[in-house]
Amino acid sequence: MTEDTPAPAPIPDLGPQTRILARLAEGVGDARLADPTPCPDLAVRNLLGHLTGLAVAFRDAARKHLGVTTDTSPEAAVPDIGPGWREELPKTLGELAEAWRAPEAWAGMTRAGGIDLPGAVAGAVVADELVIHGWDLARATGQEYDPDPAALQAAYGLLSAAAEEPDQGGGMFGPVVRVPADAPLLDRAVGLSGRDPGWTRPA
Repeated sequence: MTEDTPAPAPIPDLGPQTRILARLAEGVGDARLADPTPCPDLAVRNLLGHLTGLAVAFRDAARKHLGVTTDTSPEAAVPDIGPGWREELPKTLGELAEAWRAPEAWAGMTRAGGIDLPGAVAGAVVADELVIHGWDLARATGQEYDPDPAALQAAYGLLSAAAEEPDQGGGMFGPVVRVPADAPLLDRAVGLSGRDPGWTRPA
């Protein structure tokens, strides 16, 4: 590497965001499992099931262990939790963060949700999933939420780039909800994800 060669970008650590998400999940009481979330057609229990499944899928995508977990579309079935979800979710989130600490996870190609994509893109996608679904879970269960700044920045970068792609129809996960340009970064990321930052759980 010469003096004029830029240093490689540091690998984001997903650990802080996975720990935030694990704490949010720990704060979900059984009475809240049937409550609605900002995700259409998903109750809290389904959102938690989705988080468990994506943690496994993206853990295996980081390790390049391609198979059933990385080939199955998230739309294949409505996710749900099992009886041991309170132990399983934090465990798989920890494994996910550890897998993405390996430099090789961000290199080459991998697969998630049945889609082949570069490792660096997969890493940005999982950061986005962790940040936006953390907001979903916090809003649905009435908890405070302050995402990890590095993960939030990665999520915002992915969502803002996708919103500029003509074939995305204005958003990666649905029509963009416009928010003021000077709104907090989390609100802008939530709007880019197709959600209303002002969503609150029904009384």
